[in-house]
Amino acid sequence: MATMRVQDLPLSERPYEKLELYGEETLSNSELLAIILGNGTKEYSSVGVAQQVLCLNNELSGNEFRFLQGISLEELRQIKGIGRVKAIRIKAAFEIARRLARPVNYEMTVGSSGDVAKIFMEELRYEKREIVKVVILNSKNKIMRIEDVSLGGTNYAVIEPKDIFSTPLKMGAGKIILVHNHPSGNATPSREDFEVTKRINECAEMLGVELMDHIVIGDGEYQSVKI
Repeated sequence: MATMRVQDLPLSERPYEKLELYGEETLSNSELLAIILGNGTKEYSSVGVAQQVLCLNNELSGNEFRFLQGISLEELRQIKGIGRVKAIRIKAAFEIARRLARPVNYEMTVGSSGDVAKIFMEELRYEKREIVKVVILNSKNKIMRIEDVSLGGTNYAVIEPKDIFSTPLKMGAGKIILVHNHPSGNATPSREDFEVTKRINECAEMLGVELMDHIVIGDGEYQSVKI
């Protein structure tokens, strides 16, 4: 049986035309992805190829696209119809989406742990690896800079004091906040989180820097590691 091509569909059902006629919000996930792909193969339409990409997601999630942030180019290229260029297009498109989820301006005054959690929630809640960031603040709690200090695996990240304090000391900053995510989605601090926080706090006191907080980001939730 021949596979129906996109051009064989009624105009109102073709992704490009459907977007023009009814708006992007009316398109399904596979139709949106089909537009990024551009075209299909002899066997599958662009929508059909897009559906195969989405079938790589083995997790039941409210957001069908989130898994694409952690999938590799090599995994994408295992799908017939996805070559080097299309795999790169997909990764680029979803990196743009990830960056759009960040606040427009980091230069804000921190009033609570919740303020910091809001900055990183959408960026970190679906990450498959532990990422550690240091938020550097001035004496008035205004964010001066944010740095990635460690990229770990699925359940660990190495946090070294020298990586954390190097930039704050160079900038003459007196306060920092640590942030890291739990890929499991559970924001409950682990025993290791408490131990690391205690060690970093001891170093901070010796260096004359205040460790204001250590925040753990989960899936839509966060917790503060009490010092």
